[in-house]
Amino acid sequence: MRLSFPNASRSFDESRSQVCFWGYDSTIEISFFVGVEALKQLYPEMENAESGFLQAFDAVLGRIHEVADKVYVRGAKGKGIYAYILAAEDF
Repeated sequence: MRLSFPNASRSFDESRSQVCFWGYDSTIEISFFVGVEALKQLYPEMENAESGFLQAFDAVLGRIHEVADKVYVRGAKGKGIYAYILAAEDF
């Protein structure tokens, strides 16, 4: 089963320098974090501020969802892990 992403919410976690978003496997919520370095790789013209990070995230959202689904499927799906960090090398 593929993940769905019906929740358009995302937020920037300044302490981790990551954007957080959520996917769903049926009724199970899975947290994902995309690091600033990955966003810079995907969207080089990104501004180095919270608004720039969120704008970059929104601009490449489809690619981020694709990678989140792949990381989840090849990872610990069904093994009780409900949070994943998407790093630059995942893209």
